[in-house]
Amino acid sequence: MSHLTTHVLDATAGVPAAGIGVVLSGPDGAEIARGVTDADGRLALGPEMLAHAEHTLTFATGAYFARTGTATFYPRVSIAFTVGDRPHHHVPLLLSPFSYSTYRGS
Repeated sequence: MSHLTTHVLDATAGVPAAGIGVVLSGPDGAEIARGVTDADGRLALGPEMLAHAEHTLTFATGAYFARTGTATFYPRVSIAFTVGDRPHHHVPLLLSPFSYSTYRGS
């Protein structure tokens, strides 16, 4: 299993957000991995282990909403988080056109 997973839910439509491009960046801002959420809005990214440091996930939310014909305030969502001693990190995103929230998942 990848050290990092994410799950994006379109809270307005009440469905998984499929087809969202996601980039994982390391502490220096360099890209580590990229991918696209599957039909269930899920994606596993990166190597088996990540450095114990700050990382960023950037979600291409503007392109997702454009495909659905929905106006949005956020063209992208970037979530900075710290990788620690946990064996797995899960960073979910609850998304709507004009707000979003996230939390440390399990």
